[in-house]
Amino acid sequence: MTDPFSGAGEPELIAASELAGVPDEFQRLWTPHRMAYIQAGPEPLRLDCPFDAAPQMSDEDGLIVARGKTAYVLLNLFPYNSGHLLVCPYRHVGLYDEATREEVDEIAALTQTGMRVLREVSKCDGFNIGMNQGRVAGAGVEGHLHQHIVPRWATDANFFPIIARTKALPQLLGDVRRAIADAWSI
Repeated sequence: MTDPFSGAGEPELIAASELAGVPDEFQRLWTPHRMAYIQAGPEPLRLDCPFDAAPQMSDEDGLIVARGKTAYVLLNLFPYNSGHLLVCPYRHVGLYDEATREEVDEIAALTQTGMRVLREVSKCDGFNIGMNQGRVAGAGVEGHLHQHIVPRWATDANFFPIIARTKALPQLLGDVRRAIADAWSI
């Protein structure tokens, strides 16, 4: 058998059974737990949206750190890192291109302020900012637009979430909310 990966001329057609055990130079990270997500199919629309409910609560109960005219900022209940903020319009709208100009402008302004406040309060080194639009893009709540502001530190990258399925968060949500809300109003 000739080496099908040698690149010399046209590759020879080889039965798959003959390739068993031939290395392909890829490293693999097996994640069988993801099959439940992949096979689940489309999620039904949520009748109770957490981003519709949060503004109806007190700031403490809703984890809200700032309220604007058309949008507000709250802590993520399931944060990637301490201080992980979400910027949401009050209006129940699912996609960025469906937001009004006023909503887009306020989401942008609140995002900028959120970055400044997080930099001051948490001394973070950088940010991941973005929106997951649609279930296939990773949106956990796909029916209500929300922008993530995730503070990052040079020391926060590790394999703990992968090998232990655990995320270490050094601060409690209530303490983080209070510190950010206090700094926001200064």
